[in-house]
Amino acid sequence: MGPRNVTVASVLPMTDGSLQTVQRAQQVGAHRGKRALDLVVGGVGLLLALPLLGVLAVAVALSGRGGVFFVHRRVGRGGREFPMVKFRTLRPGTDQALMAEPTFKDAQFKVQPDDPRITGVGRVLRRTSLDELPQLWNVVRGDMSLVGIRPVVREQLNTRSPHFQELYTATRPGLTGLWQINGRSHRLPLERVALDEEWIRHWSLWGDIKIILRTPIAVTRPGTH
Repeated sequence: MGPRNVTVASVLPMTDGSLQTVQRAQQVGAHRGKRALDLVVGGVGLLLALPLLGVLAVAVALSGRGGVFFVHRRVGRGGREFPMVKFRTLRPGTDQALMAEPTFKDAQFKVQPDDPRITGVGRVLRRTSLDELPQLWNVVRGDMSLVGIRPVVREQLNTRSPHFQELYTATRPGLTGLWQINGRSHRLPLERVALDEEWIRHWSLWGDIKIILRTPIAVTRPGTH
């Protein structure tokens, strides 16, 4: 089954079949065809994106003192942490303070689009999701997949239900996913989990390809972030 537009009314928390969903996620995570797609498309995409990555790196460097990249620990398949790479979008020296803020944790570790600590260049990168382009390296390395569930942090994982913990460590997190093409950050946390479960239950390689093709339109749609 391929990706479809999911209405708020259709996104409901699971009441049964949790074990089957986790088992299905484990099958998706071990699928060789999916990994082959990641290596081919992710590798070619990374090579083609190198000139753009270079331009964006220069733009970030000129936006203020500080590193070009922001590396954050996320939890991947098997519960292993990995360094997820993004372009830096915040002003230098604000990352650690942000991580300690209760409001940041309450927002599911998402920086709000109107946060004054976001640089001018960073605002453009976040609006277009180009800040996540370096994660193609994570895909090629095997930390992430082109399409998958949302990457989560350890603290977020430890405070959730056993089903959530099993689900989000059963397969690789994705650079994009069903959540990305159906509302992105406008979705409530419970809706995002349900979208991840929806993708797992109906996963197919053709469905992943459709999600990849729809992602550029979704991330450039007005009003998204």
